[in-house]
Amino acid sequence: MAVGTNIRTYFNGAWHDGDVPVMRAADHGAWLGSGVFDGARFVGGLMPDLDKHCARANRSAEALMLKPTMSTAEMVDIVHEGVKAYDKDAAVYIRPMYWGIGGDVTAIVPNQEETGFAICLEQIPMAPPEAGATLTRTRFRRPVLEDAVVNAKAGCLYPNNARMLAEARARGFANALVADAMGNVAETATANIFMVRDGEVFTPIPNGTFLAGITRARHIENLRADGVIVHETVLGFADFENADEVFMSGNMNKVTPVTAFDDRQYQVGPVTRLVRDMYWDWARSTA
Repeated sequence: MAVGTNIRTYFNGAWHDGDVPVMRAADHGAWLGSGVFDGARFVGGLMPDLDKHCARANRSAEALMLKPTMSTAEMVDIVHEGVKAYDKDAAVYIRPMYWGIGGDVTAIVPNQEETGFAICLEQIPMAPPEAGATLTRTRFRRPVLEDAVVNAKAGCLYPNNARMLAEARARGFANALVADAMGNVAETATANIFMVRDGEVFTPIPNGTFLAGITRARHIENLRADGVIVHETVLGFADFENADEVFMSGNMNKVTPVTAFDDRQYQVGPVTRLVRDMYWDWARSTA
């Protein structure tokens, strides 16, 4: 890999160094938003749940009426080839992505005969383990399936997330704790959410308004295997105000401690540390 290059692009059957242009102005994804992606991690030579992230990219494509052109196994093999150009100690974000190229007679529905595909590898460091985030409320909410393609990791959903983040940052917070259409807590603007009370773990039950993440599922499985009680249930903002610990779960950093929700302050607690330790222990055990 060229010195100073931190991005690699797989496109049209080959790996390229750099941020290679892949989309044209008239592509359906460029002007009508039919684009999906997923995110996996290469960290310390490990790529936890890479196959699950690649499989979800295909499910997301189908949710946007795009025809996937790669199998999960093919994507996994391509990624393994691509990361060989990085040092083992590099932290790399892995993004397989699809987008529509043509449209039907209305131009609105993507044409099933041609789908764009690329994989982007980008060096993005992991946050320090103790780096925390602060949360506040936002007036913006997560949509339901009848309003938006919430069953996909779709680019068209992210402007709403951006509004949440911008509002939170304008108030001096790092992120937003977001409600669903009913006013119950769904997730944050960027990640799934967990809370701890009296040694038990709670997380919003998947209700079709947010993606129940792959890393989220891995944390739940690890916790339960360790004997920790995990509740997937309906939660309100008051539950988080009364929590002992709160942490976010997402692929970018796996576990992010929450240090404040509005005026409520939290310490980085033992369960949050346990979740992180168990995740990386599991990842190393499956390498």
